[in-house]
Amino acid sequence: MPRFHDGAPFRPWLLRIVANEAKNRGLAAGRQRRFALALASTGAQQTADPPETALIAAEERAWLLAHLNRLREEDRTILTLRYILELPEAEIAATLGVRRGTVKSRLHRALGRLRTQVGDRADAHPPRGADA
Repeated sequence: MPRFHDGAPFRPWLLRIVANEAKNRGLAAGRQRRFALALASTGAQQTADPPETALIAAEERAWLLAHLNRLREEDRTILTLRYILELPEAEIAATLGVRRGTVKSRLHRALGRLRTQVGDRADAHPPRGADA
């Protein structure tokens, strides 16, 4: 707390500390487990869906998670902050200590790498609901 600047937004400051600690400790396996839980929890929110819809969604999340886990750590981090934690670009920039334009370009490149990877493997293992 002594390093916190009065008047500065607290959440981005705290998220930056959390991000740096996770990176410094090298808990790649732990991050992947938390990421899997976050993806799983997004499906749990759709309890009104029929069982087959929930099953397809779970399979698609697992399929996507497998592809995300093959990406570089920087790509997984930026995609997680934006699309799993749903942080706005400005908050991601503050969390990572970069400019907003850097966040935009990193997101663009990470999504491109994910698209390429999914495209390379989509014919072999498409999600079950992809035909519909």
